[in-house]
Amino acid sequence: MSPVNRRRLLAGTALAAVAATVPRAAWAASALDVADGFAGVNALGQNGTTGGAGGQAVTVTTADALADYVGRKEPYVISVSGRVAVGDDMLTVVANKTIVGVGPTAEITGGGLQLGSTTRPGNNVIIRNLRFTNASDDSISVTNSAHHVWIDHCDLSDGYDGLLDIKRNSDYVTVSWNHFHDHSKAALLGHSDTYTSDRGRLRVTYHHNFFDGTDQRHPRVRFGEPVHVYNNYYRGNSLYGVASTMDAGVVVEGNYFENVAHPILSGYDKSGPGRVVERNNVYAGSGAPETLGAVVEPRTYYGYALDDPASVPRLVTAGAGVGRVGLPTA
Repeated sequence: MSPVNRRRLLAGTALAAVAATVPRAAWAASALDVADGFAGVNALGQNGTTGGAGGQAVTVTTADALADYVGRKEPYVISVSGRVAVGDDMLTVVANKTIVGVGPTAEITGGGLQLGSTTRPGNNVIIRNLRFTNASDDSISVTNSAHHVWIDHCDLSDGYDGLLDIKRNSDYVTVSWNHFHDHSKAALLGHSDTYTSDRGRLRVTYHHNFFDGTDQRHPRVRFGEPVHVYNNYYRGNSLYGVASTMDAGVVVEGNYFENVAHPILSGYDKSGPGRVVERNNVYAGSGAPETLGAVVEPRTYYGYALDDPASVPRLVTAGAGVGRVGLPTA
């Protein structure tokens, strides 16, 4: 069996419990059930991102049960059913977990998920088909050297700080088919201007996400290279779309920017300029992009196919968010 087909089989296992409880008609095959982009790269001793595949499948309906299973050392496939209020907590998710919502109504509210701690790594984690609302801090924080993380088909809104932050030496992450809305700070990449150990890490792919009226950070990048931003739909983002700062290297291609005055920036606020390559983007009612220098090509790490950027609004609004994850095939 080829490595790609093996990863497809393992990732498909992660949704087996959900497939048994949700009618097929409620799901749309807008993405394969295997991590792509940087999360699919074999590196750092990890062959792609398989989450809890091979571990026990459980279903949780309470915050206590969710906190228990995400913190266990063994691999688990954790299905979240219904609305789970986690208070003001950030629940620590440790390695080899799949956390997937059951149907279109699974929700984590009040708190969020933090992948890893300084002593317990959050590597090889999949988060799919979950709604995140009203987080007391970040909705999702990928931190403390977590690597091989796939965040896919989620809905994130109304948080306190960032909806999805990736920082502190994290690496090999893919953020795909998510809907960000009703919030200012969407997706930070890189802890701070002084956290220089992020240099040479923070390799992240953002594709087919809907940044729907969020103000900024789609993403805002420090130090990481290459960061690959493709086929995303930006609509009405009041401050900016993508910002590359502190000598980061970002490739921005095949996206659709609609009514975004500053679609792409090199440097922002007090952060120094970063490098940006832009190509084949659509700027409808939007300003001109800023570019600077050269960036390592994502194709040196993985292959991909671009959708026609003119089709991105239709594809992304139809496919991003919860209730649209493809069922695994036999």
